[in-house]
Amino acid sequence: MINPKSSSWRNKTRLLLAASCALWFFSVGVGLSIVWEYENTPGTAANPYVQLPSDSQIKPVPGRATLVMLVHPHCPCTRASVGELALLMAQAQGRVTAYVLFLKPRGFADDWEKTDLWWSAAGIPGVQVLKDADGIDAARFHAATSGQNMLYDAEGRLLFSGGITGARGHSGDNAGRSAIVALLTEGEAAQTETEVFGCPLFSKNSECRMGELNHAIHSH
Repeated sequence: MINPKSSSWRNKTRLLLAASCALWFFSVGVGLSIVWEYENTPGTAANPYVQLPSDSQIKPVPGRATLVMLVHPHCPCTRASVGELALLMAQAQGRVTAYVLFLKPRGFADDWEKTDLWWSAAGIPGVQVLKDADGIDAARFHAATSGQNMLYDAEGRLLFSGGITGARGHSGDNAGRSAIVALLTEGEAAQTETEVFGCPLFSKNSECRMGELNHAIHSH
């Protein structure tokens, strides 16, 4: 004989379980959409001068192109940009000297800028790393986002401005790296501007929020 109370309890349990599963899937879906939007929303692109600023600490090598990258040393997204820079320098075959400028705001501790990003960039052949005290050079280049690059020819004329990743913190083939390599090896490229994916250079919220977002997803 079927116990009506037992059957009713099982039905309520099934409904509660189904509702819980639906809520979980909804929460995960919302979290993933937030992460996707965050990863694929570019930062503010620079509007640099068409000529390499003469008052910058950048000293071009005669007869060689100059690549400048601006970096916030505590932006995890920029690890991908530094990795792409290593590939770019290998593909450029000695045609360019690269400078990576690490922001060092006033009032921060000594060596605050010398994170793993600093040492990774310093280990790339053909790359010089420099401290950008108070972001003076970043301001000269009108840069606002970590991972911003500018390529200048041997005469100091701007050839390219943009990022060298396809999304925030994502390595792999992308339009920016391809454009710079093409300009250096072939003298022309399909595009000379790309979006920049990274954290703001000048903001107290400059450190990447990706860890927070991933924690929010996995906590559901």
